[in-house]
Amino acid sequence: MKFIVSSSQLLRQLQILGGVINNNNTLPILDNFLFELDKNELKISASDLETTITSTIEVESDSSGNAAISARLLLDTLKTFPNQPLTFKTEDSSTIEISSDQGKYDMAYFDGNEFPKTISLDSPSSTIIPAAILGAAISKTIFATGNDDLRPVMSGVFFQFSTDSLTFVATDAHKLVKYTRTDITANESAEFIMPKKPLNLLKGILGANNTDVTIEYNNTNAKFVFDNVVLICRLIDGKYPNYDAVIPKENPNKLTVERASFLNSTKRVSIFSSKTTHQIRLKMAGTELNISAEDIDYANKADERLNCDYQGDDMQIGFNSRFLTEMLSNLTSDEVLIEMSLPNRAGILTPVDGSEEGEQITMLVMPVMLNS
Repeated sequence: MKFIVSSSQLLRQLQILGGVINNNNTLPILDNFLFELDKNELKISASDLETTITSTIEVESDSSGNAAISARLLLDTLKTFPNQPLTFKTEDSSTIEISSDQGKYDMAYFDGNEFPKTISLDSPSSTIIPAAILGAAISKTIFATGNDDLRPVMSGVFFQFSTDSLTFVATDAHKLVKYTRTDITANESAEFIMPKKPLNLLKGILGANNTDVTIEYNNTNAKFVFDNVVLICRLIDGKYPNYDAVIPKENPNKLTVERASFLNSTKRVSIFSSKTTHQIRLKMAGTELNISAEDIDYANKADERLNCDYQGDDMQIGFNSRFLTEMLSNLTSDEVLIEMSLPNRAGILTPVDGSEEGEQITMLVMPVMLNS
């Protein structure tokens, strides 16, 4: 097996794939990248058994073969090279030689046939989504997923496809985000729960992409195909909670406030909040929003006033400042609308402006009990 490849092009692809490799793999072979060469096409794969990601690049070669090469060693080596052609050549049954302008480097490699085989999806359904929209859907929801091992279904993002719209939902029981696109539809209804790790990988790759992503899925696996990349992952098994039931429908108290000012105030005031509850208090009356926090243990307190547009009864409500900060940071609008009914019922955040055509985003945050 012998091929010539650009060092920077190879490094770029391996850095994308490297995100899937765990630090402590159960199978030692998973610490490697699988190289599969077929003439001038080099297919590189990385896997953790749950998620497998494959990328194909063009190289100069007229041979074929496969090899599993240490991911850490290869990445550390490639990072030190300026852009130049590198020649990879298998010397004997156990070492591969890399030749550069500066010298030669021998690495051990393993038989590529020991690498776990990629799953093929039986009779999948498929939907096509522009990369920018899928990237936005992941970015806007993934921060709201939970980390509770006892409730694995809430540790992923719920994909709900229908013939009217595509909806993406994430919740950890304290906060919830529902991101809907009515400008894209699926051929048939489908629901599945995507784990966080492959979504984070996709988020990183889709960022600057303007291609379409084909998603294929069945009951157990999902496959994302775009450009020269294929990602296959096992879905989270289980039934997603009925999220619509927790979104309050009647919310007569409506607060409209400038997002950036509200975010900055929340960040500042929360520094003075209790380190265990992170509680801040919102007090609304007329055109004034009062944001305050107090840490009784250390006699720290802060109080700020903001101009706002408030319609409803005068009220006070407590929120966990970390949840509020995350939500406001993940919106891009100039103004946000917060709808509330009672101090013990969830508040609903929606962007007032700046949404794309066909884009709807609803964020829900549970209140915390105020110490009177």
